Amino acid sequence: MKTKLSEKFIQNSNNELSASITQSWTEQALECYAIGCDCQKCSLRNGQYSFKCQMPKVIDMLINIVGKPKINIA
Repeated sequence: MKTKLSEKFIQNSNNELSASITQSWTEQALECYAIGCDCQKCSLRNGQYSFKCQMPKVIDMLINIVGKPKINIA
């Protein structure tokens, strides 16, 4: 049984999800993928953000929708 997209992400205040986050690999998504979704290595971890990171779920969706990125992870 597949999980609905709306069940995978915390919705914004309008109860809508932005489909754009799962349509292409952004710089931040590539960074997250390259570090294995390890939040301790994330460049955003020291930011004062008031949201729960959803990037690991976005990465899973990107891999399923557009495939793995073609990057050299060193």
